[in-house]
Amino acid sequence: MRKLEHINIVRLRYFFYSSGEKKDEVYLNLVLDFVPETVYRVARHYSKNKQTIPILYVKLYMYQLFRSLAYIHSMGVCHRDIKPQNLLLDPETAVLKLIDFGSAKQLVRGEPNVSYICSRYYRAPELIFGATDYTTDIDTWSAGCVIAELLLGQPIFPGDSGVDQLVEIIKVLGTPTREQIREMNPNYQEFKFPQIKPHPWNKVRQTVSVIRFVLWGPGSVLGTSTDFSGSCKLWHSCHQMVLGSMKFRSKVFKNL
Repeated sequence: MRKLEHINIVRLRYFFYSSGEKKDEVYLNLVLDFVPETVYRVARHYSKNKQTIPILYVKLYMYQLFRSLAYIHSMGVCHRDIKPQNLLLDPETAVLKLIDFGSAKQLVRGEPNVSYICSRYYRAPELIFGATDYTTDIDTWSAGCVIAELLLGQPIFPGDSGVDQLVEIIKVLGTPTREQIREMNPNYQEFKFPQIKPHPWNKVRQTVSVIRFVLWGPGSVLGTSTDFSGSCKLWHSCHQMVLGSMKFRSKVFKNL
């Protein structure tokens, strides 16, 4: 974390070790920036009032999230636990900061990684299929799940287990083809899945239409999954959208 310096990433100010109750216990203590809120708590506040976060704020939060991801991904670092609870938020300035790098790793091509990683609701399909040679795209999938959750007011894929998580994804996206499964994990041999057609997007509470509007503005066309293949591309899209359509107070923009 000492190498990460970015406005949208919580800063490590200091660290020190302390002894535990047992003789051999040693604790690493981190001193970080204090940021009072999280996107999770803000979203829950709106949900309790049977409301969703205003789209203008969703745009601003997502711009900052993709900005932080573009930064760490450019350094080869994958966060591996993107979720609303790990997005700190300053309610006065609307500045978002990514936190909790306990699962983060600098990915090295050809070096295997653990597949049981990332909180369940935000876990990419390739992780569920047991892939160990994944890329930073798993963070982008998680970020997409966060967008959908902020717009819906609830998780879009609320699985009760690893298997059920895959079922929830299939219920919306349809059954993956053998080619898609091999692309996610070439070593996966079990292909017995019920054939489920993709759920009509216009029936998923118009989530995709809203996401398309949030990221690219009206009149845009959402293509294949390759449109979401890079956090950097999404950051640039959000950047143009935020600066072009939002009129926040100057104290917000001076922090971006």
